[in-house]
Amino acid sequence: MHIPDGFLDTKTWVTLAAVSTGAVATAVRQTNQKLGEKQVPLMGVMAAFVFAAQMLNFPVAGGTSGHFMGALLIAALLGPYSSILIMTVILLLQAFLFQDGGIMALGANIFNMGLVGGAGGYAVLFWLRHWLGEPRRKLALALAAWISIVLAAGAASLELAFSGTIPLGVVLPAMLSVHALIGIGEAIITVAVIGLLERVRPDLLDLEKV
Repeated sequence: MHIPDGFLDTKTWVTLAAVSTGAVATAVRQTNQKLGEKQVPLMGVMAAFVFAAQMLNFPVAGGTSGHFMGALLIAALLGPYSSILIMTVILLLQAFLFQDGGIMALGANIFNMGLVGGAGGYAVLFWLRHWLGEPRRKLALALAAWISIVLAAGAASLELAFSGTIPLGVVLPAMLSVHALIGIGEAIITVAVIGLLERVRPDLLDLEKV
């Protein structure tokens, strides 16, 4: 999911860098206006948890591996703007400290995992909760987590294809098939974490979403 440098052409990474910069600036304004005293430590905890969880890979088909993204989990707890900010911090640390994802491609990775995965996944979750109803809220959460991974993978595929790196007919089915399996792990972890919080800290689930 992390796109390295050299895989996107100039027009693509510059455009996505501009879009992501605008989205992050908006997220900063929104969180500054609405952030509460309980949300600040939870944002730090979630950033540390997702950062650590992304370092753990699990096997997928064909000898490949994937990792937890966590954008939907953050959005479900803290809202889409907080998800964008936390994913941005995580991706910055990964790019500069571990060379996981390119510096020039940072805007694209923030777009894919923060905007599409986090904010887009939150929109899907909002719709699914209304459609499925409160009794099926965990099903809605699992489906939204899975969809967030697939959407982010689809966005990365389109960017690679538009850059002329890999034909769309090759990259899209390859990325979607692998990340459809990765999404199952994403759904399991997301539901498990929310379920744990329901038992030990239900008050954290009632915070205003930012």
